[in-house]
Amino acid sequence: MLKALINKFVDIHDDNELRGLLIATAYGFFIMFSYYILRAVRDEISSADRGNLQILWTAVFVVMLLAVPAYSWLASRYSRGVFVPLSNRFLIACLLAFYTCLIFLPLEARVWIDRVFYVWTSVYALFVVTVFWGFLSDCFDNSQGKRLFGFIAVGSSLGGMAGSAMTAALAEILPTFSLLLLACIPLEIASWCASALHRRFQTGSVAIPGEATRGVPGTAWSGMRAVFSSPYLLGIAAFIALMTFVSTMLYFQQANLVAEAFADRGERTVFYARVDLLVNALTIIFQVYLTARIIKWLGVGLTLAIVPAAMALGFVAIGVYPTLAVLVAVQVIYRAGRYGLTKPAREILWTVLGREAKYKSKPFLDAAVYRGGDLLSGWIYTGLVALGLSIGAIALAASPVVGVWTVLALKLGARQESLAKQEDRMP
Repeated sequence: MLKALINKFVDIHDDNELRGLLIATAYGFFIMFSYYILRAVRDEISSADRGNLQILWTAVFVVMLLAVPAYSWLASRYSRGVFVPLSNRFLIACLLAFYTCLIFLPLEARVWIDRVFYVWTSVYALFVVTVFWGFLSDCFDNSQGKRLFGFIAVGSSLGGMAGSAMTAALAEILPTFSLLLLACIPLEIASWCASALHRRFQTGSVAIPGEATRGVPGTAWSGMRAVFSSPYLLGIAAFIALMTFVSTMLYFQQANLVAEAFADRGERTVFYARVDLLVNALTIIFQVYLTARIIKWLGVGLTLAIVPAAMALGFVAIGVYPTLAVLVAVQVIYRAGRYGLTKPAREILWTVLGREAKYKSKPFLDAAVYRGGDLLSGWIYTGLVALGLSIGAIALAASPVVGVWTVLALKLGARQESLAKQEDRMP
């Protein structure tokens, strides 16, 4: 009965695939449940300390440069069934340490705890998602990714909704630091799901017996070198960099407009949580009804290009009407489309690559390049403000850059289809 119900939304080939789909969906649910409990807390800090955002993002980039080699070493030493749950449990230990600091350190230290927490959460946000999708691209092959990743992403969106709803309900009732303890519970359950998925699946469509039980060959540096020697990986890097430019422009504009609209920290946290809730609700509509169908009908390239094309118009709208209402509308459309369409399509790009690329090059691109793009874009935004440009003028200046992002999306999709055909011809 369950298979028949799910088959209305996604094409399931056998019972084993169904079990893998359900475990992966649950894994995504609990990962994002944990993150979205913390996301609104982090975003509120961005409004409270908005004058130092570019400095905080510089710190985030530096920490990412240290985290990627550490994760790559872990992936080389242990099997994915060990290092993926271990990575999540390290993050749980960090949350417990933050909670302890908030309880026992004096109130005067709160501003620095907030800043360290902002940096850590920004690293955490990309790290757990990168590990999650790298793991899935190792478990499922290209054909399965096109059919299943959209539905798996539904679990992530439902988790985001649950975390946002919990934060919105509790942020003005409980001390903020209590949310840190709550976030540990779904993160631990996600670790159990990762272990279960590892036991059930091998490694994509080209699995070597026992490969999934061994560490991943290569180092962080070999993963980085692979990026610069591969036009395809360089294209993915450029796609991520342009995406971070769009995200950063919207994020800084939002931080300033929200700070002007709400004076109370609790009100700002609730506002951010409600926006997150709306984004995840719209994302689920995409993922349940549209994502798999759009990828099937249009292919990966056109699917990747939908959000960039929409954002070119969105920046024009902000340029003409630079108000909080318009910005929130564009932000909601951007994030819902990015999570509902762009994210599953972007992860399909990795299914045609080897394990070293998935576990060594991917963290470098998804984490260091992503946060490096944030860093550069943040300083660009700060420079434009220093030159006297308004929010509207910055939005209009950003619009042509988004056009380049659209063209790149189409080219990446065409290359992915070519690599997939080559893989299918392999014996």
